[in-house]
Amino acid sequence: MRAPHVLVARLDNLGDVLLSGPAVRAVATGASRVTFLAGRGAAAARLLPGVDEVVAVDAPWVGDDAPAVERSALDGLVDHLGTLGIDRALVLTSFHQSPLPLALLLRMAGVAEIGATCADHPGSLLDVRHGDDPRRHEVEQALSLAERFGHRLAAGDTGRLAVRRPLPTWRPFAGRYVVLHPGASVPARGWDAGRAAACVQLLAAGGYQVAVTGGSAERHLTATVAGDPQADVADLGGALDLAGLAGVLAGAEVVVSGNTGPAHLAAAVATPVVSIFAPVVPPERWRPWGVPSILLGDHDIACAGCRARSCPVEDQPCLAGVTPEAVVDAVATLAGRRLRVPA
Repeated sequence: MRAPHVLVARLDNLGDVLLSGPAVRAVATGASRVTFLAGRGAAAARLLPGVDEVVAVDAPWVGDDAPAVERSALDGLVDHLGTLGIDRALVLTSFHQSPLPLALLLRMAGVAEIGATCADHPGSLLDVRHGDDPRRHEVEQALSLAERFGHRLAAGDTGRLAVRRPLPTWRPFAGRYVVLHPGASVPARGWDAGRAAACVQLLAAGGYQVAVTGGSAERHLTATVAGDPQADVADLGGALDLAGLAGVLAGAEVVVSGNTGPAHLAAAVATPVVSIFAPVVPPERWRPWGVPSILLGDHDIACAGCRARSCPVEDQPCLAGVTPEAVVDAVATLAGRRLRVPA
């Protein structure tokens, strides 16, 4: 019997796509070909081991700033998917997202077997309607859906996150360094710029070299956090593509980040993470996977799980207690070396 051509879909951001990586590898062990259908996380999909082809789409049902519905665009997606000869599709979503709009388009494209985690009754859109366990990490939830189709990780695969190797070898420093990533695609998941800047100065004064990272739209933020030019601090805002960022994170002793894509990219290159984790989503589902990590923030606050994009409360109380000193202590713990006390 011919091994199936399997499509794996995850239509949201970079971190979400990276968390689907173990499920992709499980699928790849029993598939003739793996196509990944991605949205804004397409660059991450191209880094995943086991992916043969990436199809990118900006879906009108994903994200707060989703594009308008255009029939011609959706017809074009259905037509393209129909040419690929896909036998089976796994639609990966978080618990708050519906897989059914995409399942409908996949059905229209002629995909015979479709599975997804789904709370709603799917009618004839799904062949496998998988249940959600709120205690499962996103990685485990995706793997459990793959297992419903008989796809399991290969012997010896530990299920950690991973990216394709080799990675770019450029590093911001010749010696050991820490990466601090202050921004996030969702503002409530980033860290206050003033506290991040103070943390950078404490780390540099204590003998650490620090690289501050961010995307092209975050150059003002990274410049603010990095401060005045100095030998022990590098402002890399807008300077790296995703593979380059992965390479820089791979060379770091520790990465400091909010609950956003670079935290998961750090886990994918086996670098420990200090996670400044605003509990707008559950830590047990979204914490860095498979690497040593320390989570900071008030995860028992009454408003935990609010899913806010921007905190409506002044000074975001779930992160108000995360001081630069607490972050520095966490970095020292994961790096296994203490700060040098300035004279």
